[in-house]
Amino acid sequence: MNTSQQSNYWQVVAASVPGTSHVKNKQLCQDAHHWQPLPDNVLVLAVADGAGSASWGKVGAMIAVETAIENISRKKITSFSLADDAVVRSLLIEAMQAAKAAVEEEAVACEKRTPDLASTLIIAIASPEIVAVAQVGDGVAVAKDVNGNLTAITKPDHGEFINETTFLTSPDAIETAQVILWRQAVANIGVLTDGLQMLAMNMAFGVPHKPFFLPLFDFVANMEDRTVAKEQMVKFLRSERITQRTDDDLTLIIAALRS
Repeated sequence: MNTSQQSNYWQVVAASVPGTSHVKNKQLCQDAHHWQPLPDNVLVLAVADGAGSASWGKVGAMIAVETAIENISRKKITSFSLADDAVVRSLLIEAMQAAKAAVEEEAVACEKRTPDLASTLIIAIASPEIVAVAQVGDGVAVAKDVNGNLTAITKPDHGEFINETTFLTSPDAIETAQVILWRQAVANIGVLTDGLQMLAMNMAFGVPHKPFFLPLFDFVANMEDRTVAKEQMVKFLRSERITQRTDDDLTLIIAALRS
């Protein structure tokens, strides 16, 4: 890694809030998120959205994100190892497999059906030179390069209809997952669940909506207090601007590489 990158570090703000429909019905937020900075300017993060039809979807989502991050964090990852495409793909696939197995084990332990713990899952590994993402189901991962270009690394998996998707508990979840490696000089990453994707994306063309992402990227890059920034993120997700357009649970992780 060159010396110009050694002083860089990730700033991250993340939040999950219940949608207005869940608040009205006195239901818990079914989304979950988790993230972890690793040595050598590597960042791993994950989001999951428990299926609305899954009685224990929240549990499945929490287990999925925590297991995925733990699986990757245990391995000695460096920017050098991330230069190998095969290594990166293996890290992501193994993390998905571990998350799926953990959810299935929890279902057995709790005497539930595996679909009762169904959720989507997005896992991202990032360094200053790469963002690599594995995704099962809907939601999206977006990155901005140092030249200000926004890219949707993944795309929501809707299936045949807008409200359909693939879940981690599906038999073919790993085989059909999106695994994408984006090699650019990275400035920002944004990952979100499907409650926000209609606001954050031009779904017809699959491109990120700049007025949504750019202010958030700047906000995180310039934050001074993470606790205050998270409070502001939660306030944003609960704002009328957002809730007028979606009543679903909302999860958003924004990361900025700061020098």
